[in-house]
Amino acid sequence: MSIPPVSLPDRPLALKQSSLSLPRGYALSAPLMFLFAALLIYWQVPDLLRDYRISQNPIVLEDGELRDGECKVTKGLFTSCDARLVYTYNGRYYDSKTEIFFVDFHAGNYETDLVISADNPELATVTLGLEKMQNRVISFGVFFGLIAAICLTSIFLGLRVSYARSRLTTPAPLTPVPVEVFTYKQSGRRLFVTYTDKIADDKTKRTAYSRFDKGQEPIIIGQAQDGSPIALAVRHGNTSLPVLLDTGLERIKMTDDERTAALASIKAAQAETAEATPLRDPTKKGVFFSFIRTFLIVAVLIIAAVMGYWLWYVTSGYTQFMPAGMEINNMLPGPLNEWGCDQLQKRFGDQNAPYGCTASDFKSWK
Repeated sequence: MSIPPVSLPDRPLALKQSSLSLPRGYALSAPLMFLFAALLIYWQVPDLLRDYRISQNPIVLEDGELRDGECKVTKGLFTSCDARLVYTYNGRYYDSKTEIFFVDFHAGNYETDLVISADNPELATVTLGLEKMQNRVISFGVFFGLIAAICLTSIFLGLRVSYARSRLTTPAPLTPVPVEVFTYKQSGRRLFVTYTDKIADDKTKRTAYSRFDKGQEPIIIGQAQDGSPIALAVRHGNTSLPVLLDTGLERIKMTDDERTAALASIKAAQAETAEATPLRDPTKKGVFFSFIRTFLIVAVLIIAAVMGYWLWYVTSGYTQFMPAGMEINNMLPGPLNEWGCDQLQKRFGDQNAPYGCTASDFKSWK
């Protein structure tokens, strides 16, 4: 696509570093992916290592007990099983828990036994875990590989944008290029734009991101065949990412006279083409409504996290005396508290009741 003639100064120019930005939500999503990777390792690796050690010299205990054993299937494919393992070996009592995850097309119940390591009797699991060992390792590798790939991509993206931004402040020749606006989203007073230089035949097709503050907007110079807006950008020297220009050309560091002349040339060129549609929504609500929406989203996420932790505590927690879990369970309305106490009693009914589930003697279950 040809671009309208733009009267930019014929000398090296610098750009504002803020002209290039990271994707919207990057500051939150990137750390979350690393957290997911760490949680996956914490969830699966200890059990995989334990079961590998058991598989070197296993002993199946016929008199061992599997308590509260349960397998859950998600999407008809992803299976997670957990059970409490209670057994006696060489006169010593053991009580532990196992949890395994694998991918399987299966309908109905699983049959399994309790198995321990002859070398380390404190290590116990279920025979199903050993039978599915290869499946579990592959499943973990695939999931971890996908998350790791996203993490590495986020690192590469951050480094690429940081390197490109560091070069913008050094004056260099500017070459006007058309870019296709891929997505745009207005959030409060800010406009987040994702664009690509795929319509510029002389450069690689890379995606870049830009944020426009209040009163700023990209310069729209046309439309692609699919209706996507075409905006005006500049390539700064040999910088790999094109920089999207704003309607006031405030992103280019030049004199007021140079800016006035450049704006005049852009307006003259735009007058010869069809009127461009602005990306900002004129009916967009103010920052107060944006704040309320963000507050509600954060509140919902916090409530979901608290309830998720409580649900894990009452159904899968390793002990009934987890401080945070007891406090949450005690504060919940009667029906939820009652249900939570019932779930805890099913697993720890032979022990003292936790805070929030005790009778008048503060020991027995209510």
